[in-house]
Amino acid sequence: MKRYGMMIGIRADKVAEYRQLHLHVWPAVLAQIRKSNIRNYTIYLREPENLLFSHFEYHGEDFAADMAKMAEDPETQRWWAICSPCQQPLATRSPGEHWAEMVEVFHLD
Repeated sequence: MKRYGMMIGIRADKVAEYRQLHLHVWPAVLAQIRKSNIRNYTIYLREPENLLFSHFEYHGEDFAADMAKMAEDPETQRWWAICSPCQQPLATRSPGEHWAEMVEVFHLD
């Protein structure tokens, strides 16, 4: 199992919409997340800076392949098409990233 932490900005005028969307995540999207070997997935919001922080555990063997399969899922693509305009990727993210990956520097079980 590997833990992931990621950050992205959220547009101030889209915070309420983003919150509302995540009160009722589509069942097919949740199923795809699980099928992609992601567990304990949480998204946090920090206002007034308007930052989103996500944390999840990956329980699979090939993260890149599982993420590619998720990206190919039509329902996930529809969900991202609705959520992505709410997000504002960080200028400092690495090439190819939408959410900027973070480095874990401490963990206590």
